[in-house]
Amino acid sequence: MEKMIEEQIIRTEYSELMQKSYIDYAMSVIIARALPDVRDGLKPVQRRTLYDMYELGIKYDRPYRKCARIVGDTMGKYHPHGDSSIYEALVVMAQEFKKGLPLVDGHGNFGSIEGDGAAAMRYTEARLQKITQESFLADLDKNVVDFVSNFDETEKEPEVLPVRIPNLLINGADGIAVGMVTSIPPHNLAEVIDAEVAMIKNPKLTTEQLMEFIQGPDFPTGGIVVNKDELINIYKTGTGKIKLRGKVEIEKDKGGKSRIVITEIPYTMMGANIGKFLNDVAGLIETKKTNDIVDIANHSSKEGIRIVLELKKNADAENLINMLYKKTRLEDTFGVNMLSVSDGKPETLGVRAILEHHIDFQFELSTRKYKTLLKKELEKKEIQEGLIKACDVIDLIIEILRGSKNQKQVKECLIHGVTEGIKFKSAASKKAAAKLNFTEAQATAILEMRLYKLIGLEIEALMKEHEATLKNIASYEDILNNYNSMARVIIKELEGIKKEYSIPRRTVIENAEEAVYEEKKIEETEVVFMMDKFGYAKIVDVAAYERNREAADAENKYVLTCMNTDKICIFTDSGKQHLLKVLDIPGRKFRDKGTPIDNLCNYSSGEERIIFVECLQKIKSSVLLFATKMGMIKQVEGAEFDVSKRTIAATKLQEEDELVFVSCMPDAEQIVLQTADGVFLRFLLSEIPQKKKGAVGVRGIRLTEGDSLETVHYLDGQGEQTVKYKEKDVYLNKLRIGKRDTKGSKARI
Repeated sequence: MEKMIEEQIIRTEYSELMQKSYIDYAMSVIIARALPDVRDGLKPVQRRTLYDMYELGIKYDRPYRKCARIVGDTMGKYHPHGDSSIYEALVVMAQEFKKGLPLVDGHGNFGSIEGDGAAAMRYTEARLQKITQESFLADLDKNVVDFVSNFDETEKEPEVLPVRIPNLLINGADGIAVGMVTSIPPHNLAEVIDAEVAMIKNPKLTTEQLMEFIQGPDFPTGGIVVNKDELINIYKTGTGKIKLRGKVEIEKDKGGKSRIVITEIPYTMMGANIGKFLNDVAGLIETKKTNDIVDIANHSSKEGIRIVLELKKNADAENLINMLYKKTRLEDTFGVNMLSVSDGKPETLGVRAILEHHIDFQFELSTRKYKTLLKKELEKKEIQEGLIKACDVIDLIIEILRGSKNQKQVKECLIHGVTEGIKFKSAASKKAAAKLNFTEAQATAILEMRLYKLIGLEIEALMKEHEATLKNIASYEDILNNYNSMARVIIKELEGIKKEYSIPRRTVIENAEEAVYEEKKIEETEVVFMMDKFGYAKIVDVAAYERNREAADAENKYVLTCMNTDKICIFTDSGKQHLLKVLDIPGRKFRDKGTPIDNLCNYSSGEERIIFVECLQKIKSSVLLFATKMGMIKQVEGAEFDVSKRTIAATKLQEEDELVFVSCMPDAEQIVLQTADGVFLRFLLSEIPQKKKGAVGVRGIRLTEGDSLETVHYLDGQGEQTVKYKEKDVYLNKLRIGKRDTKGSKARI
């Protein structure tokens, strides 16, 4: 038994097994889930959904069917990956604001351009679009593509759909695989078809020549592509960045006021980003970046986008538009990565390569289609010739039928001229019957022929039908044997699709200058920053503070006079410095409640404690003293804290240490360190070295076990200075002057 178990153990390197398993998983996601096929431009879920609708007979001229029915059938037969992924794919194929060419005709709530989701699939209905039926699913009965078994081998599904147009370019694609992503912009159907037709006629066309037909992307949301000159490189390599802008108009009313109206948005601004754009504009107003916008309104509807910004009288609208381009997503970037499955593997392709693959696919489809049609016509020809021949000897055939005992005898006679066992009226008839040599298919057709086919007009119709069949055979053989003939057929189909389904271009392609926004210089004024013990901050006028100075100082923990162009530095016990622009702090009336400091900067009240707040201008011209719980101390030049980042490490802390004291050093000569246990150490400030902010510092006091540094006092040497320790006064100026890094003395109580 032990030997048997031992033989079943397969020893393998774990890392190799994991690597193989991960690669298999990654390739499965890449090929079978996330990336479209270069031939039909569809991901597997899209292909399976469309094929299922075709199988269910949900055609463009039939009634709509519940989406839940389509999703359930697709999941049960072809795509066992959950109903949400199937329904999402179905919804996207029906959304005309996402697809340049919607493939599904949706009925009900299929979402909106502003990010509203579609209704549940039990409420919505769908059917195929006419173009999907005619250009994506036609000819499936003509053996044009291979069929493969589904996941449980109970059904057959097409490996690829026989799509007659370059759908990968027309509808674009987006998808995230394992370690790779695809992002292909949509294009104009008429332009792409013109480019493909030109390439069929001249396969040596360059990308530059193809771009005489394809101007650039054509997004369903319109907008403006502003880097036209960069498109050639993007289309050659299949990667790059397209710069997009929304379409903006300036409207003026009779009173001299003007408004900025956004009628088209960048493709990337669809959905939740419209709401974000409105919030960003509101943020520009709140932070006083502009005072010229008095109202924001979103009048968008099913008819289209209309976002209105009402302006003050005599506002510089052009400058404001440039500000929107610079500060919001009204100008955005669409990252292009034309990655698709080509010959069973992922590959990044340029426009020329995509068209090449599709043209090859078209010739393969046409070859298989016309081979199937030719085979059917040849079979028809054989039958027709047999029937025509039979009409000439119909009397003999009737005699054979009447003289035979069974159908087998008749067939043997018609095919091989076997006359044994058949009664003939004359020896001449028997001799004629022996010369018959119909094929088996012809003999079967003769036996199945109805008597009315012998009417003169029916025979004439058969002759005409035979002529048509011969003409078809000649035509099909010409198409199959002649590249130019097949090319003409493909071009005719493409031009027919273009004529019926083309729409005008929606996206403008141009070279635009970089948006230049001249920020209005902010008038420098002196303001007062206030923050109470609960962390609520506000900015008030100096005059308001002066009128309420006593109350302001009593109610607030920090009160700083600074310029409105300054920044506030917040130091915390975790050793961080948070920077906050004064302009970003909402101005309030004196009695109004402030805004939580957590909402204004990266400070988190749940994770850290504020120990020092000061204006950056004052800090820059000062030297800062840092002291930690474990007694480490140092001086740092204030200029080191003038940084662009909103949060930095203000000092380096040892493990389990924390910052307990930071201040701008006053004009003093001595310092006193006070511990939690009431130990005081007085020494000269000159003993504290100046360090960089990234340094730990030096030891200021030797702490006994369990004790910690609590605070720091400065001595200016003038008069008595006292502090309270356990309700008793400690006279700092009477303490013995010691040395840094000594133990200090316990306060007498």
